[in-house]
Amino acid sequence: MSIFGHSFFMKNNQGAILIVDDDEDINLALSMLLRPHYKSVFTETNPYHIPRLLRQYEPEVVLLDMNFSKGRSDGKEGLSWLGKIKELEPGKQVIMMTAYSDVSRAVEAIKAGAADFIEKPWRNEKLLATIHAVFALSQTQQKLSEARSRETVMSQALDLPFAEVVGQSEAMRSVLRTVEKVAATDANILLLGENGVGKEVVARAIHRSSPRSGAGFIPVDLGAIPDSLFESELFGHRKGAFTGAVEDRLGRFQLAQKGTLFLDEIGNIPLGLQPKLLQALQTLHITPVGSDRSLQVDARVICATNQPIKEMVSQGRFREDLLYRINTVEISIPPLRERGGDIDLLTDHFLSLYGKKYRKEHLNLDPAARANLRGYAWPGNVRELQHMIERAVILTEGNTIKAADFHLSEILLSGSGQGNTLNLMENEKKFILAALGKHHGNISKAARELGLTRAALYRRLEKHDLHEFN
Repeated sequence: MSIFGHSFFMKNNQGAILIVDDDEDINLALSMLLRPHYKSVFTETNPYHIPRLLRQYEPEVVLLDMNFSKGRSDGKEGLSWLGKIKELEPGKQVIMMTAYSDVSRAVEAIKAGAADFIEKPWRNEKLLATIHAVFALSQTQQKLSEARSRETVMSQALDLPFAEVVGQSEAMRSVLRTVEKVAATDANILLLGENGVGKEVVARAIHRSSPRSGAGFIPVDLGAIPDSLFESELFGHRKGAFTGAVEDRLGRFQLAQKGTLFLDEIGNIPLGLQPKLLQALQTLHITPVGSDRSLQVDARVICATNQPIKEMVSQGRFREDLLYRINTVEISIPPLRERGGDIDLLTDHFLSLYGKKYRKEHLNLDPAARANLRGYAWPGNVRELQHMIERAVILTEGNTIKAADFHLSEILLSGSGQGNTLNLMENEKKFILAALGKHHGNISKAARELGLTRAALYRRLEKHDLHEFN
């Protein structure tokens, strides 16, 4: 049977091969032989173009001649260029091409990092088998590298003390009913809500209930990514693409392949970078920084923000077409102050969680402390309750946590008393003044206390005519 009819050598429609030989006839013959079996085959006669071709074509396998100058047969040129390739891309698979007389040099090349060598003239079947084996090795190493990257990100993503939705209030039941409906789909979802309400927790619940639950859940805090690293973080980069890019790196879209990509703080993306995210979501293709090759991605995207994103669209600070792309389904998560009896459920949940973590499993709450927790306004929402209970568990010396152990603001406790206003604007102003007073006018600390970004707090200062703090 002809080798071209054998299943082992059937066209696989993937992979790129770079052939570097000063003999154009050799390049042509190899190109004709390999094109039926690999997606892309590139040839070059001048080895000085190798660094550029590695960046441009990103070949899985390089076929490299041992000699390029007329009259040379010592193989030193090939060994030198092998060293250069390994310096540029240590994991690149290189097959040396050598005449019979250069076999000893080819063995030397193997010791220097070449994957294999091919003798000239070659036998087609043996040559194809060699290239196929080295190509398979390249793919295996790439998968291992991707697996290590995913493992690192996943271990960070899974290091969470609280990853379950806890709540029986009607407000949360409504949210969970929507979650149940959308989880089985691939619809893009936008989660809205104040800082600390549990947007990532809900996103994880959607992922766990989806057909993609067997793959990764990759969270990205877009508010923490500098503009200069935005593309690298989301789309990855190639070694040498910029200062500090010492090795290839997978982007978050690739790490979330077949899984879920959670883009938190979506409202913080600068306007100039929004088209790049929009293009990735529309085409499901990304291009790593420093690469000319686009890659197809398959990740379900869930976004979240605490900002008034529709207002941002009307102000020209967020693209309307990007908003339409990310909010096929929109879910608003209520603040803790609107969740009634959930405060007791969450309190007991965190008390149990941190009691086990800090080996204080027999702790209980004083009735006055529980009443204060119920009546507190919780500007930081569930996250604030979680941190407050963890702190109390750590610091308490007996078996009972008392009201004084929580250090709750008197102003924020007043919301449950008789004769107090329920006007949202007036209470918001109270909360802001309380936080600023507590932190002596420090905007950053007050914003953190209130569960807001600095920009969001400045907007509220303007709204309430609190110009003395601007």
